Amino acid sequence: MISSCAGILAGRRNLHLALPFFTHSVVAFANSHNRETFIQRIVGRVPARKKELLIMASVVFSQASRIYPGTTKPAVDKLDLTVNDGEFLVLVGPSGCGKSTSLRMLAGLEEIDTGSIRIGDKDVTNVAPKDRDIAMVFQSYALYPHMSVAENMGFALKIAGVAKEERERRVKDAAKLLDLEDYLDRKPKALSGGQRQRVAMGRAIVREPQVFLMDEPLSNLDAKLRVATRTQIAALQRRLGITTVYVTHDQVEAMTMGDRVAVLKDGLLQQVDTPRNLYEKPQNAFVAGFIGSPAMNLLTAPVSGGKAMLGNLGVAVPSSASSSVTVGIRPEGFTPAATGFEVAVEVVEELGADAFVYGKPVDKSLKFANTSEELGQVIIRWDPKSPPKPGQTVTVGVNPDVVHLFDAGTGKRLN
Repeated sequence: MISSCAGILAGRRNLHLALPFFTHSVVAFANSHNRETFIQRIVGRVPARKKELLIMASVVFSQASRIYPGTTKPAVDKLDLTVNDGEFLVLVGPSGCGKSTSLRMLAGLEEIDTGSIRIGDKDVTNVAPKDRDIAMVFQSYALYPHMSVAENMGFALKIAGVAKEERERRVKDAAKLLDLEDYLDRKPKALSGGQRQRVAMGRAIVREPQVFLMDEPLSNLDAKLRVATRTQIAALQRRLGITTVYVTHDQVEAMTMGDRVAVLKDGLLQQVDTPRNLYEKPQNAFVAGFIGSPAMNLLTAPVSGGKAMLGNLGVAVPSSASSSVTVGIRPEGFTPAATGFEVAVEVVEELGADAFVYGKPVDKSLKFANTSEELGQVIIRWDPKSPPKPGQTVTVGVNPDVVHLFDAGTGKRLN
């Protein structure tokens, strides 16, 4: 009884966030043509001749800034970002980078101090959350423990006055899409974490919004369930074709889910591009070090004779380079060699299909660009069939085509 009451209170704590979206007036599907279109969209089978009937919307941030009271530093600083119709865009970055604030600005839960935000052809900068035609999925499921799955999913439509038959139709269609048909009569306490998250998504889907907003919806799940659920969310979004903005701090999650990924740091947009381009052509040292797992090796090396020297390994640099540069090499970019860059092995991770060697540069003049000398380690992907032992020294070379060069001062890309 106590836990049930606590769950109800927890739901009420989120109610002030959820209700503006769920109580938005839903256009009644009075004619069968619109109802048919909705059902076809849910199951991902919209005929070509009816695609023009679907309402999708781009999202445009134009110099949008948010400065919280009591501080002069913007939490989000002049954000210029466009999310295309039907696109799955992921906002990613470390804690405090402004990704959740950006999402809340789009939702109408944070004021915009300067700039504007548009959804489709409508400027929503000063529009109330309930009038933005969006649906939000939170980190907390915010399900009502005394309601069944079907009642939770249809609750927003019930408040909006949608007819019972229409509510049931939409709930069943969404449940089929989310593989929840066998759980419609269950209470949330009888569901797993992944199933509860799918119920929360179903509650958003039945509203058929122009834009989905997802704020770290997988954070409460264990590692294995996160992997399974993130693929389901990505596949679901592609079937529905609804513009989606997704926030996460997990760069692996961002890379595997998004059509494009926007990387933020200290309220500033660092780069927005496809996952592949972010990995292969990061625009600065921060993006290079943040994207990729294990992370890129970033070492500040002296320049001599037009080459950055990593011990006995010389890497050609542009003539515009200063006396030192930051050299970025991903773990898979190294290859064993007779002479070159020497690394003292500290730890070897054997993962079956891969092995990763962690160690320190033998050349003590090299400095780590993104961490302290005590915490910094060079990471090398190695043949899992013959990994070295801790305490040994390995020598590696590098393919020049996979080397990334950054200005040691500004962090901007040089090559």
